Amino acid sequence: MIHRRQILAGIAGMACSGPLLAQQWPAKPVRVVTPYPPGGATDITARVYAQYLGQWLGQPFVIENRAGAGGEIGATAVANSAGDGYSLLFGAIGSLAIHAVIPTQKPPYDLMTALTGISMGSSVPLAIAVRSDLPAHSVAELVKLGKAGGKGLTYGSAGNGSTQHMTGEYFQQAAGMKLVHIPYKGSAPAVADLLGGQIDLVFETLPALASQIGSGKLRILAVTSARRSDMLPDVPTLKESGFPDFEVTTYYGLLAPKATPPAIVGQLSKAMQEIAKMREVRQTLQKQGADAYASSPEHTTRLIEAELAKWGQVQKTAQVQ
Repeated sequence: MIHRRQILAGIAGMACSGPLLAQQWPAKPVRVVTPYPPGGATDITARVYAQYLGQWLGQPFVIENRAGAGGEIGATAVANSAGDGYSLLFGAIGSLAIHAVIPTQKPPYDLMTALTGISMGSSVPLAIAVRSDLPAHSVAELVKLGKAGGKGLTYGSAGNGSTQHMTGEYFQQAAGMKLVHIPYKGSAPAVADLLGGQIDLVFETLPALASQIGSGKLRILAVTSARRSDMLPDVPTLKESGFPDFEVTTYYGLLAPKATPPAIVGQLSKAMQEIAKMREVRQTLQKQGADAYASSPEHTTRLIEAELAKWGQVQKTAQVQ
């Protein structure tokens, strides 16, 4: 287990090498905006890290839920904040990237120039889940069924431009098939209609499906991450299911206004990376279907750039507006 004093020593060493501002930071509570309602995967991950950041850096890290516009109300508030280390964003990286590339959803800031990446916090795979009576027990059977004609299979998502929606578009492009998209106002109603048989399938995060796994009301065919989920070790990845280049992982991470001093960004990133190693943190997140995953600022920036490139190509091909 990583001890608090070990992290404090490392953070103190970084502070001594930075400017005076970083040495004195934090001198008051730090606001961490999560741009979604309480209880979701972003909010849960943010609260886990905020608890330990507050303990180790000596000031409270206070979660502020500012939901709306698919996460962009909260993100815009942080993007427009002073870069003094006291306003941070804990956001869903894929959603931020998708909004940046969809013409009708572009936020009033530029993702790469208004915000700087500090660290990832967790990663969550999506899963392809079908209604229990759909005659498809593998991805290959799903594709065959979808190409067989008729009115087309329907898939629900958390809304237009959501990661779930775009993953469905991405899958259609990779599989060479057509699905009918049914947008909902969030994951819960989409999953409810899947259980009720109103739609055929969803591309959904494991936390949103966790309570129904094993219920017999749905069937999970594959996960979209690069490796199998610890929660579902017997379920193959899409890579294993005939789509070697297909990978979608929902990342949740910590960002700051671009003007935030590098020394503060470095302190936060170092703390995030050490916290992610803690057994209790890993176990807490795994219960939600997530894996603790922290990173350097440089790696975080590269991941954001990769998400922008991936979803930009999907948008261009599918002409999602």
